[in-house]
Amino acid sequence: MCGIVGYVGSDKSVEVLLSGLRRLEYRGYDSAGIAVIDPHGELHTRKRAGKLQTLIDDLDGLALANGATGIGHTRWATHGGPNDQNAHPHLGDDGKLALIHNGIIENFAELKRELLENNPDIVFASETDSEVAALLVGIEYRATKNLAEALRRTVARLHGAFTLLVLHKDEPGVVVGARRNSPLVIGLGDGENFLGSDVAAFVEHTRRAVEIGQDQIVTIRPDSVTITDFDGAPVASREFEIAWDASASEKGGWSSFMAKEISEEPEAIAKTLLGRIVDGEVRLHELDALGDALNDIDRVVILGCGTAAYSGMLAKYAIEKWARIPVDVELSHEFRYRDPIVNSRTLVVSVSQSGETMDTLMAVKYAVQAGARTLAICNTQGATIPRESDAVIYTHAGPEVAVASTKAFVAQVAAFYLLGLHLADVRGALSKAEISGLLEELQALPDQLSTVLEQHEAIKQLAGWMTDTRAVLFLGRHAGYPVALEGALKLKELAYIHAEGFAAGELKHGPIALIEAGQPVFVVVPSPRAQDSLHPKVISNIQEIRARGARILAIAEQGDAAVLPYADVVIPIPLASTLFEPLLAVAPLQIFAMELAAAKGLDVDQPRNLAKSVTVE
Repeated sequence: MCGIVGYVGSDKSVEVLLSGLRRLEYRGYDSAGIAVIDPHGELHTRKRAGKLQTLIDDLDGLALANGATGIGHTRWATHGGPNDQNAHPHLGDDGKLALIHNGIIENFAELKRELLENNPDIVFASETDSEVAALLVGIEYRATKNLAEALRRTVARLHGAFTLLVLHKDEPGVVVGARRNSPLVIGLGDGENFLGSDVAAFVEHTRRAVEIGQDQIVTIRPDSVTITDFDGAPVASREFEIAWDASASEKGGWSSFMAKEISEEPEAIAKTLLGRIVDGEVRLHELDALGDALNDIDRVVILGCGTAAYSGMLAKYAIEKWARIPVDVELSHEFRYRDPIVNSRTLVVSVSQSGETMDTLMAVKYAVQAGARTLAICNTQGATIPRESDAVIYTHAGPEVAVASTKAFVAQVAAFYLLGLHLADVRGALSKAEISGLLEELQALPDQLSTVLEQHEAIKQLAGWMTDTRAVLFLGRHAGYPVALEGALKLKELAYIHAEGFAAGELKHGPIALIEAGQPVFVVVPSPRAQDSLHPKVISNIQEIRARGARILAIAEQGDAAVLPYADVVIPIPLASTLFEPLLAVAPLQIFAMELAAAKGLDVDQPRNLAKSVTVE
């Protein structure tokens, strides 16, 4: 989950590292540090617990010579607490070498014992697994006098997931990186080159990027990039252009990145649909890589974690209804550990905003080994999960900096709905006219969602009245159920209060015992216009909990008069079909969670204990 950046070029490394770390801080903000080789060949390091600004403030009072070579790190703590000692970089070779690490080295304890037994003078300065790697690379460097070879020998001994960047004072102008099951990407500049956990680390300086594959080592110099496998054999690489510029990852006057990203939800949906609907038909050329496999599949399995899994739940409703294919939605971290049944007639669809979610990546690898066809839905170019999959549908939501996902969710659902309608077409489950009508409704959603976002101030006022709330419940049925789950998750992530989402039909099977006087309950009310509508049953649920003193906060279709007598607050959404309502109903819950957290004085972009991309299992 940590953010890493490497740079070689001109004497501006501190500036490049700090700007890169600022853009990567969403990946972890327990501590931060940098290492720089100055123009005289001396290695300087600074690291501090706390957010990046703590390090920046500290640098203002310290003499740190700038240089042309540097690495930087922002940490989400795994081994060892978030303090100065455990912050990165870590040192090796008597302080001549600096290393930063993202991931977990699973056999660090064994390696640490070996180091202590064979090197009695070694003193560990931290509790981290990362320092073991730094000391090992240092020992190998003394033997080889070659940084790339020293790292190559070291990674051969490491088990687990890791991205490592190292530099050595005896090799100025060189940064070497290695990756296994952890993200790393190269940025290509003019007389300078970059490494980063993702392209945000260097998009301010270049939009040219290169993917690094699994078990590969990269050496960057100002005028060259060399990539090999762990055995030292050269490997081919693929360059791509970053589809957004640095301004997309700036707040742009908004109070928070999350506020900005919620405001961008209509655009995120529109961009995900752009070029994929032509003359009333779905055009997903990305699926050409699957060949005729879509004609033969008899089951779809969707993999995701957290918000991504909830987008998959909505996909299940849509794909089963439109394409008439059974769909299972699995939590990635549970999937491969229960010996699931998948085969060549199974389409496994993974969904991950970052494309680096470790649980999902390992589940995809399991599916590939089992012979399944694999498709990724992802928002990040050059990410690992798309590269490990047969095909990928990229959402085009743009960078999402706030840790709690918002616009990525609606873009994922839009991508899933395109997939569902494509499958319906391929399998002849819907007529061309039916598909065209549904696509027309899908294309109308950005404008409809814009009208929902106009209620931001009213929802903010509602949140301001509820700052002393200790628990909130969320109810929904059918497609409203995943929305209820997502609303509860957002409130837990941001406001740190108890929140639970329930299928409304479960209410009388236990959860109604939680209702007491004054208990706030958000209810996602289905449309009364839908065929076989669940609307009367949800209205009955509202009456049942209101009779027991609950405070009802309803998200309901505009003009739904049946809700008004029983709801304390009604947040109206435009008229939409059952499967499209969730894309309108989720935004008020996102806004509420954000504004309640802000009213409590909490950091909505960087909630405690969380990181944007979960790159360790």
